[in-house]
Amino acid sequence: MAAGLLADRLLGEARRFHPLVGFGRWARALEAATRRHVGTHRGAGMLAWALAVLPWLALALALRATHPLAHWPLDIALLYLALGGRSLAEHAEAVAAPLAAGDVDSARAHVSWIVSRDTGALDAAGVARAGTESVLENGNDAVFGALFWFLLGGGGGVLLFRLANTLDAMWGYRTPRYLHFGWAAARIDDVLNALPARLTALTYAVLGNTRCALKCWRTQAAAWDSPNAGPVMAAGAGALGVALGGGALYHGQWEQRPPLGAGRTPDAGAIRAAITLVRRGSVLWLAITSALAVVITLAGWAHA
Repeated sequence: MAAGLLADRLLGEARRFHPLVGFGRWARALEAATRRHVGTHRGAGMLAWALAVLPWLALALALRATHPLAHWPLDIALLYLALGGRSLAEHAEAVAAPLAAGDVDSARAHVSWIVSRDTGALDAAGVARAGTESVLENGNDAVFGALFWFLLGGGGGVLLFRLANTLDAMWGYRTPRYLHFGWAAARIDDVLNALPARLTALTYAVLGNTRCALKCWRTQAAAWDSPNAGPVMAAGAGALGVALGGGALYHGQWEQRPPLGAGRTPDAGAIRAAITLVRRGSVLWLAITSALAVVITLAGWAHA
């Protein structure tokens, strides 16, 4: 876990030949073939999900079994490829820096790379709100969810989580095209993210304004459309002491979203504070994991 986090911090996201780019092409080809030969119903989407994910999971497990020490390099590599902490920070800073300098147009252009809402008409506060929300939500998907499934299932666990999360990002939309076909991808990602999301929310609360974060989590999360993003973003906004949520334009349709957090209007500082929250959270997870490993090892020695 330490090696994977260090590799992500030092190397960042692979610039060329990233496996997830290849997986995306594989998934698009499977989607086209499944739609053509099976259909667009829920069963077809479930079949496409299985064909997209399970062969790679089986390959990873087979490679782990080739040698008693094979899991070390393989698990580290899979965790590194699944993590996106540095990439998230770089994208967020590309929004925060011009925003802090008063260049709203540049900040607006960069925030469009990391959010799904329409950004063309966002003012400075809207850009900061979108950037902060993205960092908090993706802190779970790109960091803590990956760490959780790595701890639970090693390389196979983190591979399953990252591929399922990628398919949810591709297919998990309530649009006419994916309403039925993407149902399985969305539901599987919800299940895999249920516990990590709440641990992420707890992490944000512990490292920020704890009382406000817990109150916002308790009173605001249930109103959010996503059962997992709600706790993460409500607790994160409360931990930072900023007001998020509210109306936003998605695919030409205005959506009035519930409020998140409490306090000041977000700015460039809020985006940077969210980055710091995620970074400190990953250090906390590593410290707790290391302490537990030492305790378990010492307990084993004492028993022996």
